[in-house]
Amino acid sequence: MGYRVAVVGATGNVGREMLTTLAERKFPVDDVVALASERSVGSEISFGEDNVLKVRDLAKFDFKGIDIALSSPGSKVSAVFAPKAAKAGCVVIDNTSQFRMDPDVPLVVPEVNPQAIANYGRRNIIANPNCSTIQMVVALKPLHDLARIKRVVVSTYQSTSGAGKDAMDELFSQTRAIFVNDRIERHKFTKQIAFNVIPHIDVFMEDGATKEEWKMRVETRKILDPDIEVIATCVRVPVFIGHAESINVEFARPISAAEARAALKKAPGISVVDQRADEGYVTPIEVAGEDNVFVSRIREDHTVPHGLALWVVGDNLRKGAALNAVQIAEHLIKNYMQRAA
Repeated sequence: MGYRVAVVGATGNVGREMLTTLAERKFPVDDVVALASERSVGSEISFGEDNVLKVRDLAKFDFKGIDIALSSPGSKVSAVFAPKAAKAGCVVIDNTSQFRMDPDVPLVVPEVNPQAIANYGRRNIIANPNCSTIQMVVALKPLHDLARIKRVVVSTYQSTSGAGKDAMDELFSQTRAIFVNDRIERHKFTKQIAFNVIPHIDVFMEDGATKEEWKMRVETRKILDPDIEVIATCVRVPVFIGHAESINVEFARPISAAEARAALKKAPGISVVDQRADEGYVTPIEVAGEDNVFVSRIREDHTVPHGLALWVVGDNLRKGAALNAVQIAEHLIKNYMQRAA
């Protein structure tokens, strides 16, 4: 006996990836419902190789009888519909930032803190972390277990898909315009994204950080350890899919690059590609469609007493969003929502 699953925001980049991931991982479903805004109602979207779903209107949908909702419609929409779905008995796994810092909502990366899922019943909502946070804490967890992390300095190189389909289209249209000598138009980004990098993701806050940088700090502390200090600089780069991060980590005790490499190789959800030679590292274009987080350039940082430097890359639409949500759902049904055979 399978589960009834709704995908909210099904026509977006993450929603489509959620449907693909559910099918690829053979999640036990009896019924899948694709939900989006009124303007998408009636359009068709693929679920696996042989199934096509007609998109239904989120505003009119009754969640009664739906077991799990994978939700990625934007924070404002989630604020309205996630509590309604939860009240109807549906467990909402929400990919937006709306509920991440709510103390009654678990913020979960299954390789890092699966035990937090046990508290899902407080609000019937589980939060999916920010894409850049997810791949970073997956890489940090085995190192934190080994030597306790004190401080993290991270610079991100985030692809345009993190800002949605329109952002990807803007990169494409600006790149084309440069080659054919057309006018460069900006709609999604504050500055030209083609052949450029923009150190500005989300809104600015009073202390000068952007909200994306704030998210990385507070989410890491909630998921991994509240005593870890984090400072981030988040940068949008002219890449379609795949986020990369340069991470400097300070530990409480000595840890060698060899120890770190061995621990990372044993950890779930991580692939280590770390050869000190040409092509001995991973770049964003190589991880598109991959489930694992990839770690390269592992080396000792001699500017602090006990430091390491890492290069971490992941597919932001998969592990950074859709896959993490589906993995939460898998853990949920295995440990808390098992059906009678």
